[in-house]
Parts: sequence; C-alpha cells; structure tokens
Amino acid sequence: MSPLQFTNPCGRLIPLGLLLFTLSLAASIVQAEGRLDRVSAAGELRVCIWPDYYGITFRNPRTLELSGIDIDLARELASDLGVQARFVDSSFSRLIADLTDDRCDVAMFAIGITPERAESLRFTRPHLRSDIQAVTTRSNRHIQTWEDIDQPGVVVAVARGTYHEPVMRQKLRAATLLVLDTPQAREQEVESGRADVFMTDYPYGRRMLDTVDWARLLSAPTPYHLTPYAYAVAPGDPAWLERMDRFVAEIRQDGRLLTAARHHGLEPIVVLGD
Repeated sequence: MSPLQFTNPCGRLIPLGLLLFTLSLAASIVQAEGRLDRVSAAGELRVCIWPDYYGITFRNPRTLELSGIDIDLARELASDLGVQARFVDSSFSRLIADLTDDRCDVAMFAIGITPERAESLRFTRPHLRSDIQAVTTRSNRHIQTWEDIDQPGVVVAVARGTYHEPVMRQKLRAATLLVLDTPQAREQEVESGRADVFMTDYPYGRRMLDTVDWARLLSAPTPYHLTPYAYAVAPGDPAWLERMDRFVAEIRQDGRLLTAARHHGLEPIVVLGD
C-alpha cells in the first residue's frame, strides 16, 4: 500500500488528499451546526462587549450596571434563543482574537464594518451607521471648525484598533496622527493639550458632551466617512451567521431596534433598511 493511501472499512484504498478533504468538510459541517446546539445546550449566549462604549455597551463605574442599545438587543437575542445572555468584556483591539479563540459566540458592540475586519470576521447586516466626529477642548483656540483639523502642527489622536486609525492614516495630509492604546489615553492627551483633537463616532461623542465640561464636538459639514455598524461572528459558521442576520432583520421590522435606539438617544444613526 502507498504511504499516501488508507483503507476504508470496506478495504478500499483512499488517497490521503481525499481523506483530509473529507475530514475538513465534516469538521466544517459540525461547526456550522454546532454553534446553535452549543448555545442551546449551555443555556447561555456569550456576548462580547466593550464596556466603555457609551450608549452601546456601557458599564457604569459606580453601579457596575450595563446599559446601552446592544445590551438591550443582546438580551432580546438571548430571549429569542431561549437562553440567558452572559457578557464577556472585550475591546476593538481584542475583537478578532476573542471571536476566533471562542471566548464568545457573537460580538455585539456596534462594530464598524471595515475591509480589515472583514478579512477575519463575518458580519450581519448593519443596524447603525455613524460618521466620524472630532472632540477638542473648549479652550483650544487653533481648532474652531472641522477645516482646522488637517493643518500643519495639529496633533490628531485615535485609539488603536478602532476603525478611526486606518481611516485617519489615509485621510490626513498635513496633521500628525497619534495612535494611543486606549480611548482614555486619547482623551487625556486632548484634555492636557498634548493633542488637539481625538476622532470618535456619534455615540462616544455624546458621552463626552454628557460627562465632561471641557469637551467641544466638531462634525464635518458634509459626510466624511460613514461606517456601518453590525454584529460579528467567527468565520466558518454559516448557520450561526444566518441566525444572527435573521435576528437583525427581525428587530428592524418589529420595532425593537428603533425602540432601543430611542431609549439610548441613538435614533439619528439607526439603519432600518439596506
């Protein structure tokens, strides 16, 4: 017998390549069918969140209570599946690893769909869409309008792992880009005056205006870079992706998405159709 062949129970020779393909296909089928079964069997849905995302998946530092549109909708999803939601802390920089390493079943924290993330993850249809906004200080005399941002000597801060990082690398021509490891670091750099602005989105911009007295929000006069936000799952699991996508279609249609958005002040960025 050739070392690259094996026998099946009937005694027939099977080429190694065919055997490996068959095993791979079988594993893919088990994975595709297994996620729903595992969630049901465990009685819980593991949901990755970023607990510092105001209006989306925010943990109150005093009460430790979670709130936000995607907290509400994750609980709706768990209810639809007949299980309990268990929230797993994640972040944009850890997002891909947390999903592909099976730390959670789905990531639900308004994840911007970008080409880089789409290479590693699979996304539902979007439920929100936001443009980029800029936060500066009330005392910054150099930055008065959006047009003042991309100028020589201006320092623009972004958080590593967010979609603002690749977008601003591409768009800035004269200003200096400063990439920081956490959202808190970019706020500190701007508040201290070491950076002039940091780039964020509609929900986080609202947080700054609601929680600090030094922040001033700037918006582009025309759309700057609209990004759709969706839920993400690991690749190779089409049945699970289809179930998540169906959930988004259902909450768009039955009003749960709009109700949750209104409750958290996010109605202006809701996506109700393709």
